[in-house]
Amino acid sequence: MSKRKSKPIVAVVGRPNVGKSTLFNVLAGENISIVKDTPGITRDRIYADITWLDKSFTLIDTGGIEPDSKDIILSQMREQAEIAMETADVIIFLVDVKQGLQDADAKVADMLRRCHKPVVLVVNKVDSFEKYMADVYEFYNLGIGDPHPISAANRLGIGDMLDVVSEYFPETEEEEEEDDRIRVAIVGKPNVGKSSIINKLLGENRLIVSDIAGTTRDAVDTEITYNGKEYVFIDTAGLRRKNKIKEELEHFMIVRTVSAVERADVVVMVIDASEGVTEQDAKIAGIAHDRGKAVIIAVNKWDAIEKDDKTIYRFTEKVRNTLSYMPYAEMLFISAKTGQRLPKLYETIDMVSENHAMRVATGVLNEIMAEAVAMQQPPSDKGKRLRLYYITQVAVKPPTFVIFVNDKELMHFSYTRYIENQIRDTFGFKGTPLHFIIRERKEKDQ
Repeated sequence: MSKRKSKPIVAVVGRPNVGKSTLFNVLAGENISIVKDTPGITRDRIYADITWLDKSFTLIDTGGIEPDSKDIILSQMREQAEIAMETADVIIFLVDVKQGLQDADAKVADMLRRCHKPVVLVVNKVDSFEKYMADVYEFYNLGIGDPHPISAANRLGIGDMLDVVSEYFPETEEEEEEDDRIRVAIVGKPNVGKSSIINKLLGENRLIVSDIAGTTRDAVDTEITYNGKEYVFIDTAGLRRKNKIKEELEHFMIVRTVSAVERADVVVMVIDASEGVTEQDAKIAGIAHDRGKAVIIAVNKWDAIEKDDKTIYRFTEKVRNTLSYMPYAEMLFISAKTGQRLPKLYETIDMVSENHAMRVATGVLNEIMAEAVAMQQPPSDKGKRLRLYYITQVAVKPPTFVIFVNDKELMHFSYTRYIENQIRDTFGFKGTPLHFIIRERKEKDQ
């Protein structure tokens, strides 16, 4: 029995200048750089992981609106609402007490009311609760529940708002407790063949595939049984976009990817062989890496490539360099069109999923560590040498280890990486990241 740990997703929808980004920044707090020292990735501020009291969630910014004309604002708000309704567990609908109730707010409220997702109506810029309360009540007219007054800029009412938002988080998903099926998210840029792969695995055209970027209408969960074993594939093909600018497409795609990756155990990152590996690929793969998921890099359209005896080697090297922060990822060269090596995809999913959930006995870990320390002396600084006392595994998915040392400052990243490599040499752990937590224990605690 595996309890599925998936963080709830909260999306913010609202007109221009109601303070969405101020609220986003206040909630994201100091984590504004969002990337945790992941080399080689710049990250758009589209999502942030937030912890409130004992609850964690992912906050998503549904995209900016160009304040042009009323029609454009309304159509873009509808799009934001659509994205939020599709990907979020809870929606924050942000309005502005100073601008008052606007026509566009009422129209979006109608959409949100029909979506059967919890919506929390938040009235921003209420710098003084006494002064503005009468204006706040006006928003009852939207018919989507109680308006909650806040001032994002002055950090007023934020805690009360988060209390309300977190009440809607699903309980620790008891109903999914029995679900042992491996959940696989197929991610990648538009048009790399994500839907075609699922169609081929299904052996029928379950998803409509066409050449226009982002034509697949919804994120579809597809159940597939292979060799008597059930898998759930989460497809992330984008919302249907009409002549939208490329940046926006990318924005939607990242929002989509975050929500799919959040629900998956294994992420299959699809790269187009004819295009090679791009910066956008690195950005998408980074989401899976940040979230500690098992990763397979599937190079699709391999049948379309002119090959000599060095082609695979050269391509692999290029991918490894661009995605240098995830050397553990497994690589497969496939073709959705011809079905080449697709059965191997299942074997690889099984393998990386097992590794992602693997536990190693403490005794064995400490033997590996003792041997590693004997082979390569730990670093020292100003006469003080790092000592490693003890290692133990504290979690799976991803495998997470705690190492107790005498001085955290001395445990350089490179030495942690060295210990990680020794563990990988023994157990493989192919396809899964390993997380290390370094704890300090003073000499006298021994």
